[in-house]
Amino acid sequence: MDKNEIREVIARRAAYELKDGDVVNLGIGIPTLIPNYLRPGVKVLLQSENGLIGMDADAKEGEEDLELTNAGGGYITKVEGAATFDSATSFGLIRGGHVDVTILGAMQVDEHGDLANWMIPGKKVSGMGGAMDLLVGAKRVILAMEHTAKGNPKIIKKCTLPLTAKGQVNMIITEMCVIEVTPEGLVLKEVHPEFTVEQVKAATEATLLISSDLKPMLQ
Repeated sequence: MDKNEIREVIARRAAYELKDGDVVNLGIGIPTLIPNYLRPGVKVLLQSENGLIGMDADAKEGEEDLELTNAGGGYITKVEGAATFDSATSFGLIRGGHVDVTILGAMQVDEHGDLANWMIPGKKVSGMGGAMDLLVGAKRVILAMEHTAKGNPKIIKKCTLPLTAKGQVNMIITEMCVIEVTPEGLVLKEVHPEFTVEQVKAATEATLLISSDLKPMLQ
C-alpha cells in the first residue's frame, strides 16, 4: 500500500465504529478523514475543543470564515444548528463525559493501553492540546494510526515517550489490523486481507492475544 491507501484503509475502518447520533472528537491527521467514510444513514456531531459542536467540512479556498476554525487552526464550515461557545464550556463537555468517541493518532501505544502522542523529547512542540482531557473524558478512545514508523513498531510493550494518559485506550486501528485493548492484554480481532497474522505479530513489539473469533478487517 502507498501512503494514501494506508490512510484510507485506516479511516474507512474507523468510520465503522461510529453510530448515528454520536458526539465525536477527531484528532489531527488520519482521524480528520473519517467523515468521508461514514456509513449511509450515520450522522455524527463533530466536536472541536476550541469551542464548537457541529463541525463540518474544511472551508473552500476564498470562502474562509476567519472566526470559524478547528482546534488545529484550520478553516472549517459548520452544519445547520451548530453551536459555538468558549473553550471552558467545550472542555466542560469533554470532562463531563458528553463526548461519545474520540479518535486520535499515536506515536506509541503499549499493551496496557497507555498512549504517547504529543511530544518527542528534544523536539519543539506546541503543547498537549486537549488530548489528555479527551482520553480521560470521552466514553470511548480509539487510535487510528499507522502500524509502524520507518519500519519500527508503534505498538510496543511499554511506552518510552512521555505519556499523554495511562490505560485509557479501548481500540487500535491500523492498516494491518484491529486490536481491542482488554484487561488481559491486546486482542487481535481483525486482520487486513493483505497481511497474515504472522506479519502483524512481526510488526508489533507488544504481545498479541489472538481472538477465537478472528475475522478479516472490515473495509
